[in-house]
Amino acid sequence: MAPQRHSPNFDDRPPATPIDMVVIHYTGMESAEAALARLCDAEAKVSAHYVIGEDGAVTSLVEEKHRAWHAGEAFWRGHTDINARSIGIELVNPGHEFGYRDFSEAQMSALEDLAKGVLDRHPIPARNVVGHSDVAPSRKTDPGERFDWAGLAAAGIGLWPEGGEGDADKVGEMLSAFGYDTRDLAAAVSAFQRHFSPESLGSPVDGALADRLKALLDRCNT
Repeated sequence: MAPQRHSPNFDDRPPATPIDMVVIHYTGMESAEAALARLCDAEAKVSAHYVIGEDGAVTSLVEEKHRAWHAGEAFWRGHTDINARSIGIELVNPGHEFGYRDFSEAQMSALEDLAKGVLDRHPIPARNVVGHSDVAPSRKTDPGERFDWAGLAAAGIGLWPEGGEGDADKVGEMLSAFGYDTRDLAAAVSAFQRHFSPESLGSPVDGALADRLKALLDRCNT
């Protein structure tokens, strides 16, 4: 069982709302202790269920049965109260503002173990294992392009695209079908690139990106 450090920043989940998402973040602060202090500060009104340090240590802040306040204004697959239906996991990393760096092997290994437990406890579809930037593309960039989504998918957590033949003219339509808020299409494209095509981040939409989207949608429909 993960060591506990109580955060007061939570409330009850709405009745009959399933826990069917995992949202992964980075802390985006200069130190692990600063991040934990903020997540446990009642005035900050932010929290997560778990924090994973760069040494792989997992700290539990909010019980899974409660709604932690981690996603903010967000959207995924037609839902807007993402906090109500998700488990929020923060990975200690200074983020783009303070010297973004790779996530450690110990951290990713701990995340795999933690996420597998979460998936055992809750019916979470693979397409609902997402990053903060996926659910808030106009506001957030975490966990960012250095996060190993492919490795996580290889461990059975989330999806990774293989194959597929898509139409670049239908990227907006396909992003929406997959789950993104496409009101700011450029932001949605960037969020998708950070998650599923980090090597193309900042590049224009092309056939390769459309192929990856189509591969994901095909996997969701099988």
